[in-house]
Amino acid sequence: MLIDSHCHLEYKGVVEDQQGVLERARAAGVGGFLNISTRQSEWDQVICTAEREPDVWASVGIHPHEADAHADLGAAVLLEKTKSPKVIAIGETGLDYYYDKSDRDVQKALFRMHIGVARETGLPIIIHTRDAEEDTAAILTEEMGRGAFPALIHCFTASADFAKTVLDLGLTISISGIVTFKNAKELQEVAAEVPADRLLVETDSPFLAPVPNRGKTCEPAFVSDTAKFVAELRGISIEELADTTTRNFYALFTKAASP
Repeated sequence: MLIDSHCHLEYKGVVEDQQGVLERARAAGVGGFLNISTRQSEWDQVICTAEREPDVWASVGIHPHEADAHADLGAAVLLEKTKSPKVIAIGETGLDYYYDKSDRDVQKALFRMHIGVARETGLPIIIHTRDAEEDTAAILTEEMGRGAFPALIHCFTASADFAKTVLDLGLTISISGIVTFKNAKELQEVAAEVPADRLLVETDSPFLAPVPNRGKTCEPAFVSDTAKFVAELRGISIEELADTTTRNFYALFTKAASP
């Protein structure tokens, strides 16, 4: 069984046929889905979907692109939503300097706020970072020094040096379909070397469809293609990769394993 550790089931391209998308994924051997929110207006819907589907869980958080629109969001609002039994994660949040859709200082402040909620609740924080390795590493290092919290870098595309930094801090790394792209040589090297107990796979559906599905709307079913590719990179069977990443998912997202 595989778990898609990061998908957007409420996004255009998926939500119109959400039930069909889930059924196709289940038929492909996907037995769990973490439905990610990126803005406050999505929180109730991701929770609703998770409450309806036994194998779907939810996250609550603010993507760095949305930081300016949520600059005044307080931790109390986020904390309240984590009380739902199906909310097992904080995020996605982090820093994005590639598009710079929000003020960088606002991004940093919200990132730190999310970290505080992760620390207080014990729920893992799901981190998006793009062209912001230095600041992301600095904030994570500083905040870990104030008190540990569970965390992962989703859709990892950064350098091997950044991978070492976050692994040394105790984070998990999640690999998306980008790893199957021809120009992703450094990412492939990282994916081959991530410690077995720190590895997850994801689709980031409806984005980033892996080979051989490039050009299509990405669906959670496609996590199997990414998993097969990563298994080959690591010289193991797809069954071992599936068992390992599923075990890692439940070890990190401990609330998902709760009755």
